[in-house]
Amino acid sequence: MRNALGLMLAAIVAAVAITGVWRYVSAPHAVLAAPQTTAARVAEPASASPKLAAKDDVEFTAAVPAKPAAMPPAQSLPTSTCANPDALGISRTVVVDTTGGPGFGLDHFKQFDFLTDHEVVLTFDDGPWPNNTPAVLKALADECTTGVFFPIGKHATYHPEILRQVLAAGHTVGAHTWGHANLNGKKMTDQTAKDELEKGFSAVKFALGTNPSPFFRFPQLQHRPSAVAYLGTRNVAMFSCDVDSFDFRSKDADQVVNTVMAGLEKKGKGIILMHDFQKHTAEALPTLLRRLRAGGFKVVAMKAKASLETLPEYDAMIGQDPKLPTTMTSARPISSVIQTISQ
Repeated sequence: MRNALGLMLAAIVAAVAITGVWRYVSAPHAVLAAPQTTAARVAEPASASPKLAAKDDVEFTAAVPAKPAAMPPAQSLPTSTCANPDALGISRTVVVDTTGGPGFGLDHFKQFDFLTDHEVVLTFDDGPWPNNTPAVLKALADECTTGVFFPIGKHATYHPEILRQVLAAGHTVGAHTWGHANLNGKKMTDQTAKDELEKGFSAVKFALGTNPSPFFRFPQLQHRPSAVAYLGTRNVAMFSCDVDSFDFRSKDADQVVNTVMAGLEKKGKGIILMHDFQKHTAEALPTLLRRLRAGGFKVVAMKAKASLETLPEYDAMIGQDPKLPTTMTSARPISSVIQTISQ
């Protein structure tokens, strides 16, 4: 009897124990461990699963464009180094093939009329000169624009550091004879005219330390026929003008500005002749450039296709002792002489 009772009690205890284990395993506190397992299973493929990694990349890069969109345009996409947002600037740049000696400026040369309405070329003669040329350079820099300079050879040797500033600022540098002689003068011979031309170019090379552009303007716009022909053989472009500032005889800066603007009102465009040698021009230029901008005028930069090779015999002279259309280019189409390279 006692044995039967003991067996029955043992069975009951065993049943209770089994039931307790089952309840423990299936109880809610056992389920709480599941997220750890699930997290471990999700985290493990996250670094290895191509699909999940790709998804993460898309989400990351999709957020990137929103950042630049909030940035000011000038920071995210700078378009100009000019500090003046309202500057006159440069509307286009043309490169000139000077083969045969083309002429520019309708006062004397009619063949290559490449400027459109309200386009101008700024040109400056007779420099370099202390105070005045640097002032002209500053005015041009403030308006982020450019010009063509025709220095006198002697002046270039006097102030080479100023002429180098002209070139360093990105302007085009040609020549304007050695001593500003009138090449149509009564005592001028073909040889002395050639000497004035070539020595002038060599002096500019001496000052710059490099060859000048093959651009030339005759002093007083006096075009000696034999000199015109000679420059054609040297492939040097000749410049007259469309609007003369007459700054050399102006009483003040206002007169320079008014003369130029009156000329442009009449002609609508053109190559403007000024002198960086003249004090009134240096004083007038900031106002003149603002007037050009206000009037809707645009500056065209002129660059030569190649530089001029000076002649050794004239290079050797430097430092020792210090109106006719061109005839060789009349058959050339304008497109072969002038080509816009930037706009």
